[in-house]
Amino acid sequence: MLLQNEYIQIILRSVAVYVFIILAIRLFGKKELAQLSIIDLVFILLISNSVQNAMVGSNTSLQGGLVAAFSLFILNFVLKKLSYKNTRFNELLEGKAVMLIYKGRINDEHLRMTGITTNELLAAVREHGVEKIEDVDLAMLEVDGNISVISDSFSKRSVQNTAHKRKHKLKGKIN
Repeated sequence: MLLQNEYIQIILRSVAVYVFIILAIRLFGKKELAQLSIIDLVFILLISNSVQNAMVGSNTSLQGGLVAAFSLFILNFVLKKLSYKNTRFNELLEGKAVMLIYKGRINDEHLRMTGITTNELLAAVREHGVEKIEDVDLAMLEVDGNISVISDSFSKRSVQNTAHKRKHKLKGKIN
């Protein structure tokens, strides 16, 4: 009975730590997830080490660790299922995509809100092969922390590639 009570305590502690970490990551911004620097990686490693004792307490046995890990897996599975089935819950957990550039104009308010600097935005635009902000049709900070960029030059390339492929498909059918 005492051992069972100890495992229930481990489960409850693990769930509490899991929920706390999700809330903390959500509060401190999603850009942190996709753009991990060395500092961020060290931070994540130290956080995981610092909450270990909070989950298992004085129980350092293999069984205690497995109970903690198993409860985290179950909670993660349940949250993913809920998130998939309920869009409101998903938005609460993951957030929404945020528009950073629209038709060549930067939305400064959204940059401030997300904590993205203009230099970081410019780097993301260049990574997508676009030289100038004015050439960007749409740039979004996605819920996973990545910045997606759609530009007129992308649209032209896509149309050209599609037309090129269609032309070659037709040629093959005629011959």
